[in-house]
Amino acid sequence: MSILVTPATPDDVRAIAEVRTAAAAHLTTTFGGGHWSTRTSEAAVRDALRTPLVLVARTASLVVGTLRLQTRKPRTIDITYFTPVRRPLYVVDVAVHPDVQRQGIGRQLMAAAADAAARWPANGIRLDTYDDPAGAGGFYRACRYREVARVTYRDVPLLYYELLLPSPRGARPGAG
Repeated sequence: MSILVTPATPDDVRAIAEVRTAAAAHLTTTFGGGHWSTRTSEAAVRDALRTPLVLVARTASLVVGTLRLQTRKPRTIDITYFTPVRRPLYVVDVAVHPDVQRQGIGRQLMAAAADAAARWPANGIRLDTYDDPAGAGGFYRACRYREVARVTYRDVPLLYYELLLPSPRGARPGAG
């Protein structure tokens, strides 16, 4: 299957909501109900398109995966656990449609996020995932992210991961 990863457009809103909802339903069927059992509305996706970058993975005609790369720290992340970097970015809302999971689409999305972050310029990517069988810790490790902490946020066990990128040209070291 040939996959192309591109920035999302307003025309992708319905497809992104469907992919995220299908992925959440699959996790719920596989692991039972949890924080991951959330239906994604088109309004939420339209709102997400206001963030700096939403990527989609598409076949010739279908959106089959998505993620969001943003400068704003999610409330679930405590930066004290991460390597201090001047320009961090955060990956959120990663989803691949269950019908095409385990075919490399998620890895392509994560590689595209790292490429976009390097051009941003940013020098680190941070994310969290559930510290639960429904979480994607193994996937992020396979994508060369380093686990930096296990924490609990509002009674939800989380894993923090980071990917350090080469410092952007002209950047000075500093805390982020």
